[in-house]
Amino acid sequence: MHDLVGAVWRTSSRSNDQGLCVEVADNLAGVHGVVGIRDSKDQAGPVLVVSPSGWTSFVDAIRAGRFVA
Repeated sequence: MHDLVGAVWRTSSRSNDQGLCVEVADNLAGVHGVVGIRDSKDQAGPVLVVSPSGWTSFVDAIRAGRFVA
């Protein structure tokens, strides 16, 4: 289990107000070596924890269009 104390959660600047997005806490990468990801509709729910390099690879794949809607 990872300590996410001090996490600053944010959504994408492209998010809308419908609440259909995820929140990310990437401010912990330098301190704890993790990036937290959670559902914006369930802020007390589970958190997915990935490595900073895993998060970067995921974001790069989205930007490159590797996921089909």
